Formats: sequence, structure tokens, C-alpha cells
Amino acid sequence: MSETGTRLARPEGIDRGVPPTGAPIGQIFLEFLIIGATSFGGVVPYLRGSLVTKRNWIDDKEFVEMLSISQSLPGLNATNMAILVGQKLHGALGAVAAIIGICLPGAVIMYIVGLFYRLHGEHVWITAALKGVAAAAVGLILSTVVGLSKKSLTGKFDFIFMALTVLAVNRLHQSVPRTLIVVGLLAVLFHRPRKEQKETAAS
Repeated sequence: MSETGTRLARPEGIDRGVPPTGAPIGQIFLEFLIIGATSFGGVVPYLRGSLVTKRNWIDDKEFVEMLSISQSLPGLNATNMAILVGQKLHGALGAVAAIIGICLPGAVIMYIVGLFYRLHGEHVWITAALKGVAAAAVGLILSTVVGLSKKSLTGKFDFIFMALTVLAVNRLHQSVPRTLIVVGLLAVLFHRPRKEQKETAAS
């Protein structure tokens, strides 16, 4: 087969580096089941490691966009992300498979842990272990934030928007939805296409 024929026979998107979509239902369920069963101390780093780094189902830009949507809407980030990614990969069935997969391990494990904590939660070693896990969770989330910021924060004004968000939530005690709406509108207005960019694109 000629080089041209070989190139045409490849699935669309591979040459352009676009993440593959259309993953099987079973694979979607299994991947989110593993995430749900192993995501100790915060699910965001595990979601990125599995969906972006391991499976290449989405890229970092899509991950940040989906995470922003998940945080802007009611509900848990993990379940919201599972629905968005599952729907992208395999429509409604993919969303159902993803949300069942990510919720099932946690539901079973937390039920067992809840029984154990009710009986032994006041023990000094249990308290010490929980403090250690809390510190590790902060580290996991911080490592993910640093990794994503290198690819998402491309200009100095992006850091200003990030600082405004932290200031509004932590210091001014504004609600997260209100902060996202206000800072989001400012960011949209700043990043809107300029007249010069439109003229360049048209030419």
C-alpha cells in the first residue's frame, strides 16, 4: 500500500494529536472503577493521571475546562467529571458507566469505614492517621494544581484572575458560584477576540 493510502487508513485525529474517543463501555466503567477505588485523599490528581496521562482520552485543556464546569455546578467534582468524560467518550451510556464505576467502590468502602469509625473513631492512633492522610491529600491536590497551571496559565493576567479568585473565596468569604461568575466574566472580557485578531484571521 502506498504512503498516501496508509495515511488515509489511519483513524481520524491521530496525526493531529487529538485524543481518541469512542472507548468501549466496559473500559470506561473499569477505568472509573479503578479511580474510585484508588483515589485516596482527593480524586482530581487520579482523574488527570488516568484520563489524560494514561488513557489520553482527553488532553489537559479539556480536563481544565471540564473541571471548571464541574466546580461551577452543584454536586461532587468527581461525579460531575465522570458524567462529562463518559458522555464525551460514549454518549449517555458512557456517562452512566462512568458515574457507577467511580461511585461504587467509595460507597462500599465508606460504609465499612463508617462502621469501623463509629466503634473506634476516638482511638489516638486513628486520629493521628487521619491527620496524616489530610496532609497527604493537600500535597496531592497541590501537585496537580502546579502541573495544570504550567499549561493553563499562559499570561500574567491569568495569574491575576487566579489571585482574585483565591482572594474572593478565602479572604472576602464570597461564595464559589458568585466568584466564578464575576471572575469568569472578567476573564471572558479580557480574552475576547480583539479587532486586530479578527482582521488577521479574516485575511
